[in-house]
Amino acid sequence: MFSLQGKGFVVIGASSGIGAQTAVTLSRQGARVALVARRQERLERVMGELSSEGHRYYIRDISRIDGIEALFKDIVTDFGKLDGMVYSAGISGDFPLRHLSYERLEKVFVTNYFAFIECCRQVCRRECYSREKGLRIVAVSSAASLMGEKAHSAYAGSKAAMDASIRCMAKEMASKGVCINSVAPSMIRTDMYEELISVNGGDNPAMLKSIERQYLGLGEASDVANAICFLLSPEARFITGVTLPVDGGSTSS
Repeated sequence: MFSLQGKGFVVIGASSGIGAQTAVTLSRQGARVALVARRQERLERVMGELSSEGHRYYIRDISRIDGIEALFKDIVTDFGKLDGMVYSAGISGDFPLRHLSYERLEKVFVTNYFAFIECCRQVCRRECYSREKGLRIVAVSSAASLMGEKAHSAYAGSKAAMDASIRCMAKEMASKGVCINSVAPSMIRTDMYEELISVNGGDNPAMLKSIERQYLGLGEASDVANAICFLLSPEARFITGVTLPVDGGSTSS
């Protein structure tokens, strides 16, 4: 339905899960992709799965916020002005209230929210994108931001903060050619999902069947990546400030 041929995108958190699949899907649409994550071996594995040419990877810990400005300068030097950014970095951090210390809360928010805001601030600088061509930003939020769940105060709060700020940035940046949205997945088959299941009763077949039978069932990373790529495409030029559930219907009730 659309082509991203020749466009350049940066994917933050590209070493696994939704971020890795998004990078692969973008490359199959003809885009050049800059992959950013902490682990070199994982980034090299994802690089081996990319189609077309012109991709690069950058080993960075995105929670080191003071290094984000230099990261974007490096990417723009290598790629030229960008067409868009995907922010897929995130940590879960599920803690009951009695164990939710400031230090734990801060750790979740630094990666899930504070670093996201700084990445937006940098990619929206004039030297990073073309006003004439516009810029697309898509963040990976969560269905947790739309519905309550036990022990999710830190994680859900960080994603809700992301979504609220996106609505504000959409209004602020619209006149500068920027469209910014988020996707809100529910249960998606990723490493984070496998870890969650392992911690919360992975040996319980009844629980697993209950999760996988909800609404449209358990999603795949490709389901979310396809939605992200649409929001990055020219066909989505009139969509901004939106949190799009990609959740098989789990937030519909």
